[in-house]
Amino acid sequence: MTEPSATAPPDPGASPRRRGRRSGGADTRAGLLAAARAEFADRGFDGATVRRIAERAGVDPAMVNHWFGGKEKLFTAAMSLPVDPGEIRGLVLEGPVDGLGERIVRGFLSVWDPGDGGAMAALLRSVAAHDVAARMLREFVGGMVLRPVTERFCPDRQAERGALVASQLIGIGMMRYVVRLEPLASTPAESLVATAGPTVQRYLTGNLGSTNPDE
Repeated sequence: MTEPSATAPPDPGASPRRRGRRSGGADTRAGLLAAARAEFADRGFDGATVRRIAERAGVDPAMVNHWFGGKEKLFTAAMSLPVDPGEIRGLVLEGPVDGLGERIVRGFLSVWDPGDGGAMAALLRSVAAHDVAARMLREFVGGMVLRPVTERFCPDRQAERGALVASQLIGIGMMRYVVRLEPLASTPAESLVATAGPTVQRYLTGNLGSTNPDE
């Protein structure tokens, strides 16, 4: 996957940007994607706004919903993510707290395995060398997928629990699709669900121990 890269802000001395609709649909869509890549790289998912992206693209903010259905789906398209985050959340959030860890592992594997890691593997290969790729991975796994889960199910220390789950999922992804460490690379998905699911469950809802080293 080509690494997302930020584009330079408009030159203050440059000609004014066009307002309103662009000349064609494809042009509008491409302009929004380019503007979104720049805004998300500069500000992250939470900091970027539909209005700023539209202004950068020189179009009306309504065009974001028209072409992409909202900021989250624009993020998915702009960063060439392997799956809509909402798809994974749908697999995870529907159900009781018991079995949550297994649902998370199964949800990720269900979208990673069919493409042998696909675009996610490419993103994992890039994170060590490229700050933008690392930020995009944090936004995708930590913010867009896991944060709604931890806010709903975790009893305390939500950020810490989410980071621990992310470490488990990204570790599985790296070893399974990039390093191809055996037997993990060829282990059936449901076997991984059975072995990794309880660890993820403990990270989410179990006792993490004291945060005070004197206790």
